[in-house]
Amino acid sequence: MTRFPTYFISHGGGPWPWLPQMRRQFVNLEASLKAMVAELPERPRAVLVISGHWEEDSFAVMGAAHPPMVYDYYGFPPETYTITYPAPGAPGDLAARTADLIAGAGLPTRIDAKQGFDHGTFAPLYIMFPDADVPVYQVSLKHGYSPEDHMRLGRALAPLRDEGVMIVGSGLSFHNLRLFGPGAKLPSEAFDAWLNETLDSVPEVRTSRVLDWESAPYARVCHAQEDHLVPLFAALGAAEAGAATRIYHDEGLMGGVTASSWRFD
Repeated sequence: MTRFPTYFISHGGGPWPWLPQMRRQFVNLEASLKAMVAELPERPRAVLVISGHWEEDSFAVMGAAHPPMVYDYYGFPPETYTITYPAPGAPGDLAARTADLIAGAGLPTRIDAKQGFDHGTFAPLYIMFPDADVPVYQVSLKHGYSPEDHMRLGRALAPLRDEGVMIVGSGLSFHNLRLFGPGAKLPSEAFDAWLNETLDSVPEVRTSRVLDWESAPYARVCHAQEDHLVPLFAALGAAEAGAATRIYHDEGLMGGVTASSWRFD
């Protein structure tokens, strides 16, 4: 039986794959996303993304057969608001299966038949599967960002790893839009080092430290609002006993940001 790894990725900025200057800045991220696909045990039945750009009052599951686009960024060239990533949504009854798993863990959930792909999904997936020929769907974050609830979400989703589903938490290891530039250097380096040390710990220590993430150096400087960190909790929860491997690391992004991505298997 094939078991897929799970991932937490730093997904870059806005519609970066369609903007040559930004794409050059994220050349290492692009290489890591391509490598993720190359290392998979087989072609996935579907990719499930938990993105920092979609949150609801429950853990909503995307149920559209052909999800629309959500252009959730501002100030970019007009052509970036006509981008399409025409991947099909969850195949068959997979959305219902996902919602059943979440509900079975005692967490609130529902099927959302209208939600579309946000850029935390379509930007990295365009690099990973440029032909948009692998089904893709999302599960939302839940308002409040409870670390425990999002870890429980990941644990609930874990059986999907044995059902051909690649689970990706999509956020950023540093996300403070007001501090992009030289001011990001010290806090993002320190938080990234703590995160790497934490994820490299034995599982029981790792889980405890991740749940207590606000004790990390510069935690609230790096994540004044933790929407881009919370996808990590779900990705880790779905592979809680597995080893963590850092698969992407960059320094000096956007003038000073250190950012990383990890695989759990």
